[in-house]
Amino acid sequence: MRQESEPDVPNTAPATLRLRDTALGPSRISVLNTPSEMRQGTQWLATQRPPDVGHPELSLEDVAVSWDLGLKDTAHGGLSHGLLTLGPSPPQATAGQDSSPHSPTPASVVPVGSRARHTDPSVCLVQVVQKKGGDTLGLDPEVLSVFVPPFVSHEEGPVPSANSGALGKNRRRSFRKKRDLPKPEPWRALPGSPKVPEPEEVSIPNDVDLLALRQLCFPGGMCVAPEPKEDCIHFLVLTDVCGNRTYGVVAQYYRPLHEECCFYNGQARWESSRQTVGAAGGFMPYAVCVVSRYPYYNALKDCLSCLLPHLKLCKDFEVDDHIKEFAAKLSLIPSPPPGPLHLVFNMKPLQVVFPSRVDPESPLIDLDLHLPLLCFRPEAVLQVLTCLLTEQRVVFFSSDWALLTLVAECFLVYLHPLHWQHTFVPILSGQMLDFLMAPTSFLMGCHLEHFEEVSKEADGLMLINVDSGSVTCSRPLDAEVDIPEVPMHAAQTFIQRVQNLQLHQELDLAHRSASTDLHEGQGRRRAWQQQLNNHIQQAALQLLVSIFREVKNHLNYEHRVFHSEEFLKTRAPGEQRFYKQVLDTYMFHAFLKARLSRRMDAFAQMELSMQSEEDRISGLLGSPRRPTVQKLALRKSSPLQAAHRRMVVSMPNLQDITVPELPPRNASLRSVSPSRACSSRRAQSVAPKATFTFKIPEIHFPLVTQCVCTYYADFVDLLSKAMGLLGPDSSVLLARYFYLRGLIQLMQGRLLGALLDFQSLYKTDIRIFPADLVKRAVAAMSAPERAQTERTPELKRLIHEVVDKPGEVAKVDDHVKNFELPKRHMQLEDFVKRVQESGVVKDASTIHRLFEALTVGQQKQINPETFRDFYRCWKETEAEAQEVSLPRSVTDQLDKNECVYKLSGAVKTNRGVGKIALTQKRLFLLTEGRPGYVEISTFRNIEEVRNTTAAFLLLRIPTLKIRVSSRKEVFEANLKAECDLWHLMVKEMWAGKKLADDHKDPQYVQQALTNVLLMDAVVGTLQSASAIYAASKLSYFDRLKSEVPMAVSRTTSETLKHKISPSAGETQPRAIDVLLYTPGHLDPAEKLADARPKLWCALSEGKVVVFDASSWTVHQHCFKVGSAKLNCMVMAEQSQVWVGSQDSVIYIINIHSMSCNKQLTDHRASVVDLVVQDGEQAPREVFSCSGDGTVLAWSVSTLRVTSRFQLPGCRLTSARLHQGRLWCCTGNSIVVVTTNGFVRQELKIKDSFPEELGTTFLRFQLILEQEQLWAAWAGYSEIQIWSLRDLSRPPQRVPLQDCMEVSCMIRVKRQIWVGGRGLSQGQPRGRIYVIDADRKTVDKELVAHADTVTTLCSAEDRYVLSGSGGEEGKVAIWKVE
Repeated sequence: MRQESEPDVPNTAPATLRLRDTALGPSRISVLNTPSEMRQGTQWLATQRPPDVGHPELSLEDVAVSWDLGLKDTAHGGLSHGLLTLGPSPPQATAGQDSSPHSPTPASVVPVGSRARHTDPSVCLVQVVQKKGGDTLGLDPEVLSVFVPPFVSHEEGPVPSANSGALGKNRRRSFRKKRDLPKPEPWRALPGSPKVPEPEEVSIPNDVDLLALRQLCFPGGMCVAPEPKEDCIHFLVLTDVCGNRTYGVVAQYYRPLHEECCFYNGQARWESSRQTVGAAGGFMPYAVCVVSRYPYYNALKDCLSCLLPHLKLCKDFEVDDHIKEFAAKLSLIPSPPPGPLHLVFNMKPLQVVFPSRVDPESPLIDLDLHLPLLCFRPEAVLQVLTCLLTEQRVVFFSSDWALLTLVAECFLVYLHPLHWQHTFVPILSGQMLDFLMAPTSFLMGCHLEHFEEVSKEADGLMLINVDSGSVTCSRPLDAEVDIPEVPMHAAQTFIQRVQNLQLHQELDLAHRSASTDLHEGQGRRRAWQQQLNNHIQQAALQLLVSIFREVKNHLNYEHRVFHSEEFLKTRAPGEQRFYKQVLDTYMFHAFLKARLSRRMDAFAQMELSMQSEEDRISGLLGSPRRPTVQKLALRKSSPLQAAHRRMVVSMPNLQDITVPELPPRNASLRSVSPSRACSSRRAQSVAPKATFTFKIPEIHFPLVTQCVCTYYADFVDLLSKAMGLLGPDSSVLLARYFYLRGLIQLMQGRLLGALLDFQSLYKTDIRIFPADLVKRAVAAMSAPERAQTERTPELKRLIHEVVDKPGEVAKVDDHVKNFELPKRHMQLEDFVKRVQESGVVKDASTIHRLFEALTVGQQKQINPETFRDFYRCWKETEAEAQEVSLPRSVTDQLDKNECVYKLSGAVKTNRGVGKIALTQKRLFLLTEGRPGYVEISTFRNIEEVRNTTAAFLLLRIPTLKIRVSSRKEVFEANLKAECDLWHLMVKEMWAGKKLADDHKDPQYVQQALTNVLLMDAVVGTLQSASAIYAASKLSYFDRLKSEVPMAVSRTTSETLKHKISPSAGETQPRAIDVLLYTPGHLDPAEKLADARPKLWCALSEGKVVVFDASSWTVHQHCFKVGSAKLNCMVMAEQSQVWVGSQDSVIYIINIHSMSCNKQLTDHRASVVDLVVQDGEQAPREVFSCSGDGTVLAWSVSTLRVTSRFQLPGCRLTSARLHQGRLWCCTGNSIVVVTTNGFVRQELKIKDSFPEELGTTFLRFQLILEQEQLWAAWAGYSEIQIWSLRDLSRPPQRVPLQDCMEVSCMIRVKRQIWVGGRGLSQGQPRGRIYVIDADRKTVDKELVAHADTVTTLCSAEDRYVLSGSGGEEGKVAIWKVE
């Protein structure tokens, strides 16, 4: 079956449409291709891009002069594709006419006008009226005219452009090929009327089924009214076979019947006096339809409302002129790019606002989202959303045609970022009801009068009555409606939020004075509606997050696997049916693709804002899923219980921070932490982003070339003035102005100016950069113009980046797999992959030890049965932990984030009978009978663990003994067969806890827990005498403690405060290339989370992880900044972090949105350093240095290069800025230059040490108050100190004991911290040397990294943060004294 009412696609379900078509009479079509100077560049139903694309590319396929740069899609095109005017036609065809829907234009209606080159194909208008004569019954609409731009005649000519020929190729591709027409009959013109030129054949726009469209314009049929009826407007959605949606707004109005000369398509025609349809004094219905690629429902409704009074009052021969002028206006209005800028156009008497989408991935919203909430109770809204989420066959019913489309569109917006992927036809005429027999999922709409007929004839349809607010199913009355319920907590929270919304503007206006100005009243209404729309979107998005939040816990990103069965097992019994149906939908599959690609869309941003502190820590540590004590308690309390938590803004005192214990991820949507509930309310109260408007200049008529050129010039002038008034922090708005001005300059044929604007846009906001338009514009340039662009460095670089550089050839793998157990034997490599896919553990080294454990005493391969048994044991243990029920008396004794990971069988101990419970922090006895809590010991207090036996009669019973530092009495438990396993587990947890305390790294506890659970699963899998020996292979920390003592020196232990792992959850550690600390800012306009201090960690392959530095939890999981190594980072202003990359690009990250939308591409080599003046909170200039010796000075506000210079014959490695001069390290020298590039001083190695010609400078620091320069050489374990008064004097030297390599150096207070690699206990380790700058001696030697210290950064001069190489990949936080 065809999707929706797909217009006129040959060979697509011909029986369905043609049977209806033959019953409707002839199609009398008159297509008027009137000229114009400007076109929106969108083809009528011709593009093949999906409707959810953020900013589609532009096309040169239908080009003619300036506008013909083919603004082919949403972000670059205009507002409408076409305009149609419709009215009734005789029910039967006259002789010689073809009643086929694809027939040529009938001979009785002659197309008038000429096909001229034009600049905007966005407006095509079809007019339909009722011919006089015929019967009063069986009236069918007739298409009278099709208005297609341009709207300037041949004689007037196109806008002058040197490139009009090149840009005008393939103009006709969006229209049908010409067909042979019967010779038109001569028309009788009015006496004295002007001579009409011979009409030129005009083709019907491609893929437009005008017969189906005229049915939709009068979906309820047509009849002559005895008295005038009120004008009405309804809305259409048309979809082609590729899923591309086109939108229509239809205005119906009535004109009186009378005998006089009529004009059809500008052709004078005299109608003889005879009995007409509807007696004299009757009123005939007409319709005007605007077809657009964009859902501008309210805007186009306002536009048509301004047109209708003219059409009702004018004479017949003036109708076409009014409509053509109206179409020309719409064709000159560009569609605003995504962002906060809306366009305002004076349509007289209304100011019409054309809103933009919030971002490229968001839908364009130009409708009132509260309409469904006025029609349905919140519970019914949830039922409708459930029908859509489960992809049912849904039919809306209403007596109001307009509500059908608007309500259906609102529900689709509620689902964003999920997308309805099936047929969407919100309006079906009476002749189209057979569409409802389609067996696949669809969303359609019918008039309420068909409700009974549809409910009886069709089975399995979800019938939604908009008028009554009911949701039923088209089945026998005694059958149950099969609509699963939304998960309880998500539903209750959504209902509560909806009930708190203010849905009536009258209540908001009660305290305000009445508006005496029409535009002011409009503005108030729009502001109120925008705020309400924002609240509704927030509530709907929070509903989706509540439903699907825990999907991420069952995803494997590396192998793109979703564990659907395991996810379903974690759902409550009452939620199973809902999730089973949702998980089988195309919509959810697309949602999974986005999650596995780590797309930072609206869902991900809302999920991040609603995340609790517990979930942040869980994400950081990557712990096994277990319910925390807090969640166990919440299962027994109200799910809506909430509590406030303290928000820390300043840098914490790290000595007061307790190492976070390992919490699990959420196990049930019914259990919501108080902090999450609090964060949910906080997200609900987020104010909508500020929006701005730009008023489009007036369009002067008659529409001749000079007027259009004046309109272009006025548009550019207004944009330039607006840009000049912007402040330095208005880059978002500036980008939209660059976009619009570049677009208008293309219309003017000023390609060079347009490319300069797009080049500025490329640096300001790459998300809305029209790459395809730039490519085609460059391809269309003449040789002199191309040469001129090559002489402009910025344009040359842009063309290289966008046009000349080959794109990525390899397609991104976006498939989603369900986890399946292996069916063949596995070697080590395949086993690692399978275990990672299963979600059991990701760390490759741990999986290697697991492989050794499972293959003890046998061939080194795993058979499918062993893997299946291991996976079953792991999941059984996980399920048992989920079912643990602890009484209040027990949970009160535990920390809220503790989880029970293992329970023994019932055993006898010297403190009672019960089960031994293991958490990440302690061991305790859960006594039998009336459950109670008996403390055994925390792992920190254990002194000894022994496995022995106790005599019982003639038997020796295996016994576990634990000696605790706080008790004299030794704990004894007769664990019998479990004794050996518990002995291994307790010792491993004890060793892991000790290492965590010594190294201030909670990751050790997490790893120990994983090892313990793997031991348990291995023993359960093997069930043999060698099982305990096999499990001992996983006792990694216990063996490490005994074999290689990892004692931490007292100095290191006292200075080290905490360690974090940015690579947590990855398959292997990643090297930390750069660290940057950004302080918090108490800005009332910011969210509290944005105001906190942050730690930015640049990992390998351009990945960045952001931590909340007030709690050391993950603020933003890994996101990409290019794909090359990142060399440097700097905070350029409070909202920007600049990142220099090895691919020669400077990436600019927005701190608030955590997105990288700006790029600076002026360097030609790797960007090695970014420099700002020391101590500046908001620097006005940033200096960037590249490896080829280029230094650029950037204005932070404009992102333009203010100066540049080249250091001759050298390569840069780093730079410092002090007192207005740049100190540049060039390998074999340190050069002092002014900011304009003049060399003032130079220190060369060969001058000071001629014998050291083979070495180079690695790093350096300046201490200006002592007039000293500190530097490190490659291959030397010492620091050299020069006096700035005389660089020729030999330097002082500070030896670094056991140092093998120096990699980084920073100054903190009166200290120099040097990071590198050295020997510790005979092994190469990461070492940090703290040197007193006054005494020039090493005060401390710190050893806490297993790999080279790669980077250092300071946090408010109170802490120093160090990052290590890829062997360890961790960050250490050190206290500065």
